[in-house]
Amino acid sequence: MKRSFIREILESIDEQTISFAGGLPNEALFPLKELQKASQKIFDNPKVLQYSLSNGIVSLREKIAKEYTKEGFETHAENILITTGSQQAMYIIAKYFEKRNITIEEPSYLGAMNIFRLNALNMQGVKLEDDGIHTEGFEKSFAQTQLAYLIPDFQNPFSSTYSNEKREEVANIVKKYKGILIEDAPYRELYFEQKYKTISAMIPEQSFHLGSFSKTLAPSLRIGWIRASSELIQSLLMIKESIDLHSCGISQYILDAYLQEEESYANHLKKLRNGYKEKMEFFAKTLKEELPQFHFTKPKGGMFIYGRLEGVDDTYALVQKCIKNKVVYVPGSEFYIKQEKNNEVRFNYSHSNFDQILRGIKLICTSAY
Repeated sequence: MKRSFIREILESIDEQTISFAGGLPNEALFPLKELQKASQKIFDNPKVLQYSLSNGIVSLREKIAKEYTKEGFETHAENILITTGSQQAMYIIAKYFEKRNITIEEPSYLGAMNIFRLNALNMQGVKLEDDGIHTEGFEKSFAQTQLAYLIPDFQNPFSSTYSNEKREEVANIVKKYKGILIEDAPYRELYFEQKYKTISAMIPEQSFHLGSFSKTLAPSLRIGWIRASSELIQSLLMIKESIDLHSCGISQYILDAYLQEEESYANHLKKLRNGYKEKMEFFAKTLKEELPQFHFTKPKGGMFIYGRLEGVDDTYALVQKCIKNKVVYVPGSEFYIKQEKNNEVRFNYSHSNFDQILRGIKLICTSAY
C-alpha cells in the first residue's frame, strides 16, 4: 500500500500552484445561498443532532430512489444505503468481497485500486477503449472472477463513455456468468449532451450502483450512496455499522432539505453542465494550440481530459519538474495496476479558471520541451 498520489500532491503544493490534479468541482458554482437556507431550516428540529439510522435517513433515501424510478429503474428506500462519500461505498463493498479476484478497467480510478489492495482483492485489468471496455477481454476475465468494477459514464481517468451496445454486452456477460457488477457513477449527471442508461438497470439483482453528491453539489457534505437489491444492502449494513454507525446526520438533513426544492437542484445541474462544457472546450482548444504534442479525445461529460504526450517517455518524472514550475497534473502510471511509467496524463478542467488553464498548459509545455 501507498498513499494516493493526488492526496499527497494536495499537501505538497501551495496556493501559487496551478493544479489540474484533483477532481475538484468549481467552487464558483456551489449553490451557497440554497445550502445556507437548508442549513438554517433543519435546526428547528433537535433530532438532527441525534444518532441516525445506519442506512441513512428515510426521506433522503426515498428522494434518491425516486430519481432511479423516474428513469425506469424501479427503486425503493430499502434499495439505498447512504455512505460517507462513494469512497466509503467502495470500501464497504470491497470489504464484503475481500480476498476475491476482481475485473477492472485499465486505466482505472486509483482510489478504488487502493481500496482493493487494502482488502486483498486481486485485480485483473482489461483494456479500456473509446466506447468502453474491450468486451472480449472483459468476458474472458469475468468468467474467472464473477466480480467487476467499472465506471461507464465519463470514466476516471480515461474520460470515455460506454456506448449503449457495450452496456448491453457487459450486462449480458454478468448475467451469463451469474456474477456481480460494481458500477461507479459519480459523474453521471455531468453529461454535456446525453444521459446514458445504467448497466445496473439491466441487472438489478446482480449489481451495486454507486452515486455521490460530491461532484454534483459539494464534496464537503461527504454523502454518497449504494443502490442494490434489499438483500445485498442488508449484507453491507453490518460492515457499515462497524465503521461509523451511520454517515453524518447533519449533512444528510441539510441535503434532504435542499433536495425538497427539486427545481432548484435541476437548475443547479444545468448550470454545472453548461459551465463544465465551456471549461472543457477551452481546455481542449488550449491544449491543441499550446501543447499539440498531447493527443486526446474530447470527453462527452465529467471532469477530466486524458491522453498521450508524444516525445515524453515518463510523465511521472515530468510532473516532478512541473511541480517546481508551479503546475501539476496526474501521470497516467498512477491508474494502472503495475504503475509502470508511460506517456499518459490526466487533466482536471473543472476547477481552474481560464487564465490558470492557459498559464498552466504553457508551463507544462515549457517543462516538457
